[in-house]
Amino acid sequence: MASTSTPPELILTPVMILRGHTEGITNMSYFRDGKRFISGSSWDKTIRRWDMQSGEEIKEEREECLDDNGQAVVVSRDGRWIITSSEDDNNDDDDCEGKDDGDEDEDGDGGGECDNLKAYEVETGIVKRFEDYESESRIDISPDNTLVAGARSGNETVQIWSLNTGKLVASPFKSPDEIGVVRFSQDSKKLAVKSSIGRYLEVWDILTHKLDARVGKSGYHEYRTGSDIFTFTPVFWTNKETIVTAFGFIDNDYLKMIYEFTPSTLEAVGAPFEGHTKCIVGLALSFDSALLASSAEDDTIKLWAFESRQLLASFHIMGLSVLTFSPDSRQLAYASLENIYICNTRSTPPDILASIEPVTEGQPSQDRCNHQALSLSVTPIFIASIAD
Repeated sequence: MASTSTPPELILTPVMILRGHTEGITNMSYFRDGKRFISGSSWDKTIRRWDMQSGEEIKEEREECLDDNGQAVVVSRDGRWIITSSEDDNNDDDDCEGKDDGDEDEDGDGGGECDNLKAYEVETGIVKRFEDYESESRIDISPDNTLVAGARSGNETVQIWSLNTGKLVASPFKSPDEIGVVRFSQDSKKLAVKSSIGRYLEVWDILTHKLDARVGKSGYHEYRTGSDIFTFTPVFWTNKETIVTAFGFIDNDYLKMIYEFTPSTLEAVGAPFEGHTKCIVGLALSFDSALLASSAEDDTIKLWAFESRQLLASFHIMGLSVLTFSPDSRQLAYASLENIYICNTRSTPPDILASIEPVTEGQPSQDRCNHQALSLSVTPIFIASIAD
């Protein structure tokens, strides 16, 4: 069983705050170099990029969207590509339908509605579009940077494209439930698919197009009341090729536990991570698979030692959503309401977050003061005791 002893008392203090979104953030990711950051909000209908040295938005690269059906963002492992999914008004319909893969994107004059699953090449600015896309809002890029997987909001089908050509290479993978998350394995040969309420998980073989394993109970239409709410917490493949995600085995209960699974059978490995009292909304695994961070509707962020399941720290923060580690695992970014908070970490537990140093020289002290004063959105963080 995961350790429930009270962890050392720590303070989670942001060293940078990214301000600009006007409503809650639903997606975010670091670039490989750690100097840039991208975020998306299905609520304010924008995708924004950030300079992590200044903490300012790169406003000329903002993407405006028409509705809240997409706004998904992901950065390729090599840092070359950004994949975004949205429905925007930057191009007219004819322009979208007529784009050749690899052509540079140009704004259309018509301002019409256009579903977009697009790959931006970071260095050149070239934009690639994908055939037969329909506003895919659950997306991932394979670790070998060759494939893109996407599932449309409200749909039970996953499609896979070649990142190089924009052509479909595997389709469709059909699931019995509305899809909430897709995630490639570390070797890019398998695909994990989790339902939108987090109670059904599958693993597919991409080459053979066959289902390897499934676990959980399908039929999300039966669970759309009470504690069975939609959740899009990520799925991660660890360095030892196991799967970790928030998952629910118990009907009519919050999705409040995190499990590790063996991919070939989807049998649970070891004890679950226990401690949250309400639905988990965010999950992040450090790149060395040593640390796990989770956020939940119980207004806490919890940090865990992955192998031992030990709870290292728990912090009280209002209005939490997604969170992510930086590529070097030395920063933890979390979204609270419309702002993104950047915190430095130490690489070796249990000293994580025991001391905070500035991310950049000359960072305005006003950010720290504002964070402490935002009692309605982010309260000063303190340890929350975990019951035995």
